[in-house]
Amino acid sequence: MLKIAALILLALAACSKRQASKGFDPDTYNYLTFNDADSLDPQYEYDSASEMVIHNIYEQLFWFEGGSTEKMTPLLATKVPSRENGLISADGRTYTIPIRKGVKFHDGSEMTPEDVRYSLMRAMLSDREAGPASLLMQPLLGYPATRDDKGKLNLNAYKDAARAVTVEADNVVLRLPKPFAPMLSILAAVPNACVVPKKWLAAHGDWDGTEANWAKFNNPQKQTSPIYEQADGTGPFKLVRWDRATKETVLERNDGYWRAPAKLKRIVIKSVDEFNARKLALQAGDADSIYADREVRSQVDNIPGVVVLDDLPTMEMNPMLYFTFHMNAQGNPYTGSGKLDGDGIPEDFFSDIEVRKGFAYAFDYEGFIRDVDRNKAIQATGFVPYSLPGHNPDQKKYEYDPGKAAEHFKKAFGGQVWEKGFRFTMLFNTSNQPRQSLCQILKHGIEALNPKFRIDVRPIDWPAFLDAQQAHKLPVFILGWNADYPDAHNFAFPIMHSKGMYPFDQHYANAEADKLIDAAVYESNPAKRKKLYARVQEIEYEDVPNLVIHDGTRLRVQRDWVKGFVPNPIYCDPPYGTCFYTIYKSTATEAAGK
Repeated sequence: MLKIAALILLALAACSKRQASKGFDPDTYNYLTFNDADSLDPQYEYDSASEMVIHNIYEQLFWFEGGSTEKMTPLLATKVPSRENGLISADGRTYTIPIRKGVKFHDGSEMTPEDVRYSLMRAMLSDREAGPASLLMQPLLGYPATRDDKGKLNLNAYKDAARAVTVEADNVVLRLPKPFAPMLSILAAVPNACVVPKKWLAAHGDWDGTEANWAKFNNPQKQTSPIYEQADGTGPFKLVRWDRATKETVLERNDGYWRAPAKLKRIVIKSVDEFNARKLALQAGDADSIYADREVRSQVDNIPGVVVLDDLPTMEMNPMLYFTFHMNAQGNPYTGSGKLDGDGIPEDFFSDIEVRKGFAYAFDYEGFIRDVDRNKAIQATGFVPYSLPGHNPDQKKYEYDPGKAAEHFKKAFGGQVWEKGFRFTMLFNTSNQPRQSLCQILKHGIEALNPKFRIDVRPIDWPAFLDAQQAHKLPVFILGWNADYPDAHNFAFPIMHSKGMYPFDQHYANAEADKLIDAAVYESNPAKRKKLYARVQEIEYEDVPNLVIHDGTRLRVQRDWVKGFVPNPIYCDPPYGTCFYTIYKSTATEAAGK
């Protein structure tokens, strides 16, 4: 372990070209995490590791001011639309957004309103499976996907998008089919609303913005995008390189940025699986901040020069466990024999509600909160966090009850599950200790019920995990959901709607839930919205498509010379991921005096 840590420290020193022997470099910020990005295309990615990089390279029209999840400030727009300033129509269906002039992409070309229009249309029309397109399609087009349940393409999608997003003089105008309360929050927060360069992308083989060939770029493979591992944004940092072999991303300051240039010259984001290696780098001053969750807090509390910021707000459900109702059996290494014979599971194993309820009662929720959260959380009562309107604290919840778990397993598949047993593999992304603990707690609870029940737990790299999940090969998958924007719909849709990200991967659908979610997002009465979401949370309890675990806060670990960090729960993977534009480091003299 010490040899591995030493090699990592040497690599970090080399990549950041440090001169100082103590690790302090006022111009370079080193962040050690454990997940590598999946794609650098803002209109494709839908994971926090990718989003953290993208949010420092690209920009949206608006952003949230300071730590607020309500008050916004303009970025690539010059004003935030409102009814008061006349930029939102009286009926709430038309948004006029004045676009900032003089902003340049990193290649030196000037951003125009047409780039903004193209970016929003590309985000909707590319619409990769289980991707973020629905975030914009639902409010702008009135439907969440360009394809039906059988994969047939909606050929009217281009015309609908072209009507919804237009350019008028220096403005981009959005015309919604219905008022959509979270519209501005979506434009501010979701990464697929980031602005990309139309001419540059077309010149590099991407969609040219015309109706003639948009279908060719629908549901793309991630590697086909010109900005999969390249970047051309307007943001405060430029991409130097993303080395997928070493899991290292290097950004440099954009000195031609339309605002004042960032204080930091260089950002190095490195994926380091082992926590001890991350801790040693932090202790030596060769990392400015690291990913460290609550389970390891005691190991960083008393390191000289290290600060732990605790009880930071979050807006998430993380981790959650999702059951895959119908798995992809072809070449699947995670389902054992693929049969209900004691050495595997069939592809429809979790389609039996008795199996899902058995798992729900076999998990020790209180033990997880005690041992993993250190009692800094409460048990979740549904998919809506307690920090958002729509949360129902009185919703029924599952509790650890081995007796009830056994009762349900004895009913599953007509008694065959209890008689024959089962075996499958449960994965977690490497070095994610809370998710590893969830796996181990569930494994213990399940295997204690019946010696014929076996679960193999093992880690896997983040991109490989996502690939297996999206290929429907994981019997269960453990992921979190961090808010794209601060509204209950942003949890209801991806977690419970059949066209949402996770139900799509699970092959789960409930017609009543879909209808309620579709109604709630257009409902302007807060009390009525809350009632609709309460019923969806009841359905979640009844159907058990997933296990909600806890509702809590997070902590951040950084060197005391780090200044300017602004916690905002809507930012990607808070509080680990951050906007580096506001961050700086104290001078070497100040640091030495600490």
